[in-house]
Amino acid sequence: MIDRLAAWGVDTVFGLPGDGINGIMEGLRRHRDRVRFVLVHHEEAAAFMATGYAKATGRIGVCLATSGPGGIHLLNGLYDAKLDHVPVLAITGMQETSVLGTGYQQEVHLDKLFADVAEYNMMISNPAQLPSLVDLAIRTSYARRGVSHLTLPNDIQVAEEGADPYRKVAPARAPETAPIYLQPSGLPRQEDLEWAAEVLNRAERPAMLVGQGALHARQEVLEVAEALGAPVVKTLPGKAVVPDDSPYTTGGLGLLGTRPSEELMDDADVLFMVGTNFPYSKFLPEVHDTRVVQFEADPTRAGARIATDVPVVCDAKEGLRALLPLLRRRESDGHLAKYQKMMAKWRADMESLENPDRDPIAPQYVMSIVDELATDDAIMTCDSGTIATWAARHWTIRGEREFYLSGTLASMANGLPYAIAMQHAFPGRQIIAYVGDGGFSMLMAEFLTAVQHGLPVKVIINNNNSLGQILWEQMVLGYPEHGVRYAAPEADFSAWARSCGGFGAKVTKAEDVAHAVGQALAHDGPALVDVDVNPNEPPMPGKVSYEQAKSFAQAFLKGQPHRASIATTLFKDRIQRF
Repeated sequence: MIDRLAAWGVDTVFGLPGDGINGIMEGLRRHRDRVRFVLVHHEEAAAFMATGYAKATGRIGVCLATSGPGGIHLLNGLYDAKLDHVPVLAITGMQETSVLGTGYQQEVHLDKLFADVAEYNMMISNPAQLPSLVDLAIRTSYARRGVSHLTLPNDIQVAEEGADPYRKVAPARAPETAPIYLQPSGLPRQEDLEWAAEVLNRAERPAMLVGQGALHARQEVLEVAEALGAPVVKTLPGKAVVPDDSPYTTGGLGLLGTRPSEELMDDADVLFMVGTNFPYSKFLPEVHDTRVVQFEADPTRAGARIATDVPVVCDAKEGLRALLPLLRRRESDGHLAKYQKMMAKWRADMESLENPDRDPIAPQYVMSIVDELATDDAIMTCDSGTIATWAARHWTIRGEREFYLSGTLASMANGLPYAIAMQHAFPGRQIIAYVGDGGFSMLMAEFLTAVQHGLPVKVIINNNNSLGQILWEQMVLGYPEHGVRYAAPEADFSAWARSCGGFGAKVTKAEDVAHAVGQALAHDGPALVDVDVNPNEPPMPGKVSYEQAKSFAQAFLKGQPHRASIATTLFKDRIQRF
């Protein structure tokens, strides 16, 4: 099995051993010159690492866990892969076949448990099934952009290679497959292209919405935007599709997005969606006001969020290349210029919040320092929470920078495992994990993993000693916060970093942020900066609705416990923007 993984180009397996996979571990030992085993501290982290590896490289990520509880721990990271459509193979152990069904120790039928998360899901019951089922599992993950799962009983693991103990009764023999995946053509049908071009050429106020499916198509997206004179809105997983300083982009959309993007969605007469299955349909245009063209790789997702006039099934890059010759270049008519002017104001507003004079430290300022000091090819990974807002608005995509987070699952704790996996894949690049104290504390043992494997990941902790995003979500519903702030003493994660043998710095004053971040980025090894930020800085949406404002006020009236501090912060933000 391990030999077959190597034939597929797998060079890394992330996991944690156990008595349910000792045979597999022996296979890894024998092939350690071809396939590295990365020993982690929690199986959830192994699954996140496999997912992050697949997101950043486009190659299949592989994770390994023992039977029972070990396999169960994989699930959260695997659902991240499923929902963000990246190829991952999970390998787990199983009790030996002679005791299955007897309630033996740790007997969990992982093939049944994984039935929802996996596109291909099989328990090996005969050694002769290998390596063909490895081929089918990996091929399915690539073809369907999802998770495959193989679980191997202990007795199968230690059986002779190719052993087949059973009498043949079917008119078949074990298939002989090859470790090959044939990528289907991503070219659209010509009639669909012509139909799309007709609608786009008639647009008076066009807009583009691009997502992670267009990450490999930056040049084509910009050329189409130029031809149409269309502003480009980016989903958060698609943040790196075009640079943030491009004259064509209005930034993100949704609660973490920009006001110009929201205004554009209300204004556009034609929306061109490329490589995105944007789930927050409340932020999309009303269908009776706007015609929609969509380039989508998966036919089941075309038109899944909004009624689509012209659904085109294709790869984003190939589809846009084929579309370009059919587009009529628009003369400047003020549409694009209008949103460029709005974006200039938005960028000035965001820059005004990056204030080094605020006390407590403004999280926007911390992110601005990281953005300023990081290299132009840095990869940033991010947890879910308020940190995603600060990264969305203050981490600038320029050069070859990239950005990854748990897009659709929106899980906590993925940021550090992602960074470790990506540092394995790209040892020469700067990898920065920007995480909250809540998410970091869930899998903080993986910082020790980074030290033990000599991976120079950089971790910046936005420490507000609370579950910040949940706090604001409660208030937006009109409820005073409850159960979202941790009691004293507040954690000093820098001490943990130093105890692991890495660099660790604790920052409580804004004047020390730049020095600490600079030291961490320059450190030759894993480094962590734990910054105490203002816990009452609200991640305000780009455009506050009446209902949101009303619910916020209701939370205050019902007894929001930190209303004075929050009101003061909001007032300071307003003054700063003026």
